[in-house]
Amino acid sequence: MSFSSEVKRELAALVPEQPCCRAAEAYGLLECGHTFSSSSISINTENPDVFNAYLSFVSSVCGLNQSSFEIAVRKSGIHTIRIPGYQDRIKVLERFGHSPTDVSIRLNRANLECDSCAAAYLRGAFLSCGALADPNSDYHLEFSLPYYRLSMDITALIRELDFNVKSVKRKGSNVLYLKESGQIEDMLTTMGATKAALEIMGIKVVKDIRNAANRIANCESANIDKTVAAAIKYSNAIRKIQSRAGLDSLPEDLRELAAARLANPDLSLRELGEMLSVPLGRSAVNHRLNKILKIAESLD
Repeated sequence: MSFSSEVKRELAALVPEQPCCRAAEAYGLLECGHTFSSSSISINTENPDVFNAYLSFVSSVCGLNQSSFEIAVRKSGIHTIRIPGYQDRIKVLERFGHSPTDVSIRLNRANLECDSCAAAYLRGAFLSCGALADPNSDYHLEFSLPYYRLSMDITALIRELDFNVKSVKRKGSNVLYLKESGQIEDMLTTMGATKAALEIMGIKVVKDIRNAANRIANCESANIDKTVAAAIKYSNAIRKIQSRAGLDSLPEDLRELAAARLANPDLSLRELGEMLSVPLGRSAVNHRLNKILKIAESLD
């Protein structure tokens, strides 16, 4: 089961206590379904939880019985639920304050009666037309709406709840989406999917720890590469001096360091300084090695 399906299962299991919120959720399921007009009211879904929620909420809120619905199943597993009767469709439209002659579908705010109705409506909308990416790979929550004016109304509703929702046109649908993980967590919590929100938080923590570990590992690897490159550079310079002039040509303080570097190519500058007869700090070792490097360059 996909992460999106798990979220819809969690949301579909919620039944609001307040009648107005149950009606708002039914309204979201209906209005954001495949069609919502006097000529056709339907939803397409392959999710059994959405299928059951649609039948349950619409029938109870609108006073329809099972015979009012027509159900078809495609070979792909997609269920289409229709309300075939004209009078039944009119009954549904009028229940939510819509006229059979409405030219465009808009959000009727009169159906959002209490402070919790907006969340219930969005829960129904998400069940009908929402999707959520697997947070292990991406952060993306969206509502794919069939009606432009309705998408603008829902955009305004979501922004009133302090969500920075964005929109895009995709294959004839009006898509509203959130990309920030924190906003997605808050939207899921608002709709009632607290379990899913907590799961995303946990995944994000693991990602942050993994990314931090990778950054540390990359930094350490880069430092090792720099240390190895420097050791090779100084060792090559010392060998050049050894072959052309001999190490005895070096001043005494540099001669001991040169011999130690050749004998211990893997040691860090700090470790190299500690093994000298008169221990030196990292900075002093680096300074003397640069002197050796200049002497080697003068032999060209």
